[in-house]
Amino acid sequence: MELSQNLAWTFVSECPIPNDINSMLTAGETAVAAYKTIRDSAIFTNKRLIVRDAQGLTGKKVEIYSLPYSSINMWSSENAGTLDLNAEIELWTRAGHIKVNLKKGIDIRKFDNLIANAVLG
Repeated sequence: MELSQNLAWTFVSECPIPNDINSMLTAGETAVAAYKTIRDSAIFTNKRLIVRDAQGLTGKKVEIYSLPYSSINMWSSENAGTLDLNAEIELWTRAGHIKVNLKKGIDIRKFDNLIANAVLG
């Protein structure tokens, strides 16, 4: 399967792991870190990245993306520069290309390390 379009997510800040994520986890899966997105959250587990995307005017419709770390072939990270306020992570997966924008204040090296540990660990 190839993504028909490149996915792009924006992570605003690190946040506490949401309590309701436990119902989505499989046996032996634990949440490791969470980030607030523009309308919802992204959760790193020991097995995958889960991105919840609230949609519509009320946000009651929620699309959930589940990216197993085993599908990530390569990634790159770029810290924010003087004029560029966002850092970026790009993921090349079996399904396609995903870009993650990290707002100012998110530690790009910690985020990069989360991915490295998940994919290589």
